This record gives sequence, C-alpha cells and structure tokens, in this order.
Amino acid sequence: MAERTTPYGAFNFLVNLNGPNGPETPLGGFSDVSGLGMEITMSEYRNGNDKENHMRKVAGIHKVSDVTLKRGIVNSKDLWDWLKQTQREGPAAQRTVTITLRDEAGNSVESWVLRNVVPMKYTGPTLAAKGGGDVAMEELVLSAEGIDLEVA
Repeated sequence: MAERTTPYGAFNFLVNLNGPNGPETPLGGFSDVSGLGMEITMSEYRNGNDKENHMRKVAGIHKVSDVTLKRGIVNSKDLWDWLKQTQREGPAAQRTVTITLRDEAGNSVESWVLRNVVPMKYTGPTLAAKGGGDVAMEELVLSAEGIDLEVA
C-alpha cells in the first residue's frame, strides 16, 4: 500500500468523552477542538569538569495543555453534569477522553488519548436578539494529566 502524501483535513473528527451512558453514546457533535499539546520543561546543567564551557539540556517534568471543546447547544445536560460531578467528587470524576481524526472515508487515522481528564471551565452561549442565524454555542475546557498518540 502506498504512503499517503496529502495531509488529512481537520474537519472530520470524533470526540469520545466516555460519559455515564457509555463510550458508544454520542453527546452531540463538537465543531471545534483546540489546544492539543504537551510541553516538556528543560533544565540546564553543567558538569564542573566539562572541557567545553556549555550547558547540557536535561528533560524535566512535562505538562499537557488544556483542551477546549466547542459545540452548538443541544437538549442535553451532559457537560453540566460532568462539571457538577467534578465539583462534588474531585478526582473521582476523572475520565479518559479520546479525540480521533478520520479520513475522507470515515476511517480512524490518529487518536489523541487524554488521561485523567476533568472539566475546568464551562462557558455558555452569547445570546443576542440580532442576527437570528447564529448558533448558540457552549465551550468546555478540559484539564488532562497525560496525553498519548495512537496511530490507526
């Protein structure tokens, strides 16, 4: 099979929040996912007996970026319920969230698996009487402790 040389489009993806109704129950489609990333802190170190006068870079701790999800409001309280569960139960509300990029045929290409995820911020819609064609959007910011990449 030939290697693909054309990049995949960013518009075909799935978000699995692994909610209380099970991983196969959709919670409404998300229109945007942003913030997927990880950062490794580098520490500088120099041996006192190094012949060259330079710093070595040593990998330190890492942190996962906050991930923002946006969707049009549907008749569902699922995101709100998860926020309330996080308020009441703290770490017991953690979930594994999977974001999967798909190709044009709907096949999985890559998945970002976020570990130990809790919601940290919810933003409701901006409501305005003008411009009647706008969609009411809600936004959820997720805090994750780890991230893995799975290639299909």
